[in-house]
Amino acid sequence: MLKNTLRRWWDLRLPIALLGLAVTAAWGVRQTQGAAMFEVYNFVTRPFQANGSGQEQLILARTQELQAQVLELETQNQKLKELLNYVSGQKKKGVVAPIIGRSADHWWQQVTLGRGSNDGIKTDFTVMGPGGLVGRVVSVTPNTSLVLLISDPTSQLGVAVTRTRHMGFLRGKGKNKAVMEFFDNVPNVKPGDVVSTSSFSQLFPASLPVGKVVSVDMNKTPAPEAMIEFSAPINSLEWAVVYPHSKETEKPDQKASESPTSTPQEGVEKK
Repeated sequence: MLKNTLRRWWDLRLPIALLGLAVTAAWGVRQTQGAAMFEVYNFVTRPFQANGSGQEQLILARTQELQAQVLELETQNQKLKELLNYVSGQKKKGVVAPIIGRSADHWWQQVTLGRGSNDGIKTDFTVMGPGGLVGRVVSVTPNTSLVLLISDPTSQLGVAVTRTRHMGFLRGKGKNKAVMEFFDNVPNVKPGDVVSTSSFSQLFPASLPVGKVVSVDMNKTPAPEAMIEFSAPINSLEWAVVYPHSKETEKPDQKASESPTSTPQEGVEKK
């Protein structure tokens, strides 16, 4: 009889104990907002999560890096093709030079080329880019050249409208546009007209492409003005081509033309 009573008591004690544990666990979860269970779950699953997400992130990062490299190589290849096509289309031989220096404070004023006097470059040489005129060399070291851009506000050059030959001078505006001030009071000019260097320019050879007219102000005083957009992408240049000034190329011809007349004069003086 006693044995049966103890057995029944033990059978009741086990469910009561389990119920107590369940109530205690429920109370703990309620008090901690389930934080303990969440931490246990993270601890158990962290190795699997770290390996999976970390590997995926590495693969994604490497893929993006390779895509960026391919895009950069394609862009550089296209720019080099354009530059080679431009150089091959020129009659005069120029020096291809990379742009190795450009200050954010003087972005539209000057650039530094990675070629200098060791490559035959001198001051006042003309600098061209894909599309047209870029500037001129103002100082040279054995391995570098400083270029004053035509977009510099201090840069002025003689230009002409190709269609009508109306002339004026161009003044940089510190951006991808410049102002052309005409010599005539009523010039024949309209948006879309091409502008090039004039035959009266002392700094550049004639007929070099500069840009095109985007707007005209006939009421501007003391003379009408036109807004010119440069044909060369001055803001994004990475390469340029340097050419001798026309005066440099004319010197041998001038000496040859002067030599026949110089001999008789020397003979007369000797007599």
